[in-house]
Amino acid sequence: MTVTIYDVAREAKVSMATVSRVVNGNQNVKPSTRDKVNEVIKRLNYRPNAVARGLASKKTTTVGVIIPDISNVYYSELARGLEDIATMYKYHTIISNSDNDSEKEQEIFNNLLSKQVDGIIFLGGTLTDETVELIDKSSVPVVVSGTNDKDSKLASVNINYTEASKQIAETLITKGAKKFAFVGGGYSEKAQDDAFKGLELALQDANLQIEDNAKFVGNETYKDGSRAYEAISKENPDVILCISDEQAIGIVHAAQDAGVKIPEDLQVVSFNNTRLVHMVRPQLSSVTQPLYDIGAVGMRLLTKYMNDEQIDEPNVILPYRVEYRGTTK
Repeated sequence: MTVTIYDVAREAKVSMATVSRVVNGNQNVKPSTRDKVNEVIKRLNYRPNAVARGLASKKTTTVGVIIPDISNVYYSELARGLEDIATMYKYHTIISNSDNDSEKEQEIFNNLLSKQVDGIIFLGGTLTDETVELIDKSSVPVVVSGTNDKDSKLASVNINYTEASKQIAETLITKGAKKFAFVGGGYSEKAQDDAFKGLELALQDANLQIEDNAKFVGNETYKDGSRAYEAISKENPDVILCISDEQAIGIVHAAQDAGVKIPEDLQVVSFNNTRLVHMVRPQLSSVTQPLYDIGAVGMRLLTKYMNDEQIDEPNVILPYRVEYRGTTK
């Protein structure tokens, strides 16, 4: 049977208002009364309801987290950083999986608001116009980590995908690469667009171009990598830049199955640098994103908004580096 605030008040022989003040840390309670109430709370194993506490304090110390695919290693590493900072600042998280479905995402968003969360953070994904409209009407702060909305109106944490992609392409062009292909995914259209822009800039500087049939947009899974390779292999690219590690590994295996040598005949570079990059042979060259930090900084940014702290920069760009491993020359 659930123990209520009424049970505690009756056992301690005080009012429910007094129990509420003790639970919410209000100092306007005599020490002896506070000790008595805390003893009853402990003995009855009373657990205050976060929403009920929020009615008094106007805060539930609860944060909603929306993830496109909780099984994806990229997002789980972001979540680890977020969770550690949430714990440090004594916030609890409600994590929800949207399956990268816009309607489900909006339903989750409204459900989190109904639970009186103090703030919401999106870990990756593409924010639709409908979701952004909901955010604009929301009374709680919202931060996005590992992605950006298209207009960059929301506070965000990410890396510079355009710069990273341009850097990779320029490096490989100087080593003789001329034909590039690009494989994107549906989880973050903004990151995909930015990375493709960087590739195009590098190719323009070298008087090169990417063929229309050398671009593939899928769903960032291993099997999708095989489909991507089948679709773009007819263009005989020297290099494939791929947003997702999992997708990139599918490309490597599909190419090897077709008798293509990696990296002699085909070079592959991804953008996530999750632990998966070490689980393929040769090991996958990748952009090393500070995934833990992206989640952690996003959560810290949200705590600042929730506590009305000064925000020096709402759109945080974190440093990256490129790790060239066995899938590049």
